[in-house]
Amino acid sequence: MIASPTSRALFVHVQKTGGLTVEALMRQHLPDAKEVTGLSGGKHATMAAALRRDPDLADYWTFGFVRNPWARLYSWWAMIVRRDQTATEGSESVQAKLRRNPFWRKVISDHQTFESFVLLGPDDFGRLRVPQLDYLRTPLRRADFIGRTENFDEDLRAAFEHLGLPPPEQVPRNNAGPPTDYRDHYTPVMRRKVERLFQADIEAFDYSF
Repeated sequence: MIASPTSRALFVHVQKTGGLTVEALMRQHLPDAKEVTGLSGGKHATMAAALRRDPDLADYWTFGFVRNPWARLYSWWAMIVRRDQTATEGSESVQAKLRRNPFWRKVISDHQTFESFVLLGPDDFGRLRVPQLDYLRTPLRRADFIGRTENFDEDLRAAFEHLGLPPPEQVPRNNAGPPTDYRDHYTPVMRRKVERLFQADIEAFDYSF
């Protein structure tokens, strides 16, 4: 989660929705943009948690991104698998990240298949059960702008234009997902499990498998 006092802007970073790219661009164009610290969930804290801790953020223009839930879970698992492979190949920086990240380590040890990640992972990790919408709303309001990863370039430019920033002509892709169709990796049972977990996102943003 990144806040800029001068622009009165708050970016809520939902996992696997392009947040690293947004954070990098905000820091590039807004010198005072910095992470909101001290929140449960770290950089992936909810909007509600941030406003509870710092009520002054309530009048900030708040935005974030969401993603098709089925595509998001596959991208999440595939990213962790890639990290494990890179660490095994000898990358010291990734090895250090793995040591600091118990979530990644448990996925690698206990959920080596995507099927296990989808069907059993939510029992181990609360973050795999939380609808994206819950990151972007409080009991009283929803984020002012919710973009979609599927329209990432267009929606990011719209957000930057609202903030009075030059829209990036070429949007970099940090931590891009695997070049494969997520549908190829689901069984009917897995598909229904995601539908149950993320019904709120599916209904709010009209997502389909």
